[in-house]
Formats: sequence, structure tokens, C-alpha cells
Amino acid sequence: MVKVIITPLLEREINKTFKHKSIEVFELIYSLKENPYKGKDIAVIGKLLIKELRYEKYRIYFITDGYKIKLMKASEIKDLVIKFIRMSEKKDQQKVIEEIKTILRKLGEEGF
Repeated sequence: MVKVIITPLLEREINKTFKHKSIEVFELIYSLKENPYKGKDIAVIGKLLIKELRYEKYRIYFITDGYKIKLMKASEIKDLVIKFIRMSEKKDQQKVIEEIKTILRKLGEEGF
């Protein structure tokens, strides 16, 4: 079973930015329960994999266990946690990715 977690700060940011379209964004996010392979790989920090989902001109970043995503079939994944952490516009994409990497390096897997 795939568990999708959205940080409260990100949830407020999505609601503020998209208003009535936020339902579509949350549907996109929760669609990862059925298809955990969705999204573009951005970076790997230790065992953690940073990925992004795109919605219009925005990028929504999430962290997951890279080992399980890369090596297991969807039917074998039982306890995968996908944690959504940040959102950015296209123009701020690289800055946000670097911030995520820095925080993950400091916190390590325990912070996830």
C-alpha cells in the first residue's frame, strides 16, 4: 500500500495558489497511490529519491524511497511512503531543488 503525505504548509500553499483548481492538483497528487512511478526523477540523496509532478507552470516535489521505486513492481510495493514537500514555478525550479537537496543532506533519512 502506498501512503501519500502532504505537508500542511504545502497544502495551504496549493489551496492559496490554485483556489478552486486545487481539487485537480490534489487528485494528481493522490493518483500516485495507483501509479507510484509517476513523475520525473530529479535527484538521489542516499536512498531517497526526489521527484516532481507538473501541473501547468508549477512543479510539485516529493520524496520517496528510491530503492523501492526503482527495483520493485507495483504489485510488490507494500509500505512505500511518498511525502510531498514543496512547490515552485518553472522559473524557481533549480533554486528549490537545491534547497531540498541541502536539507536532505543535513537531516538524512531520519528526517524523512
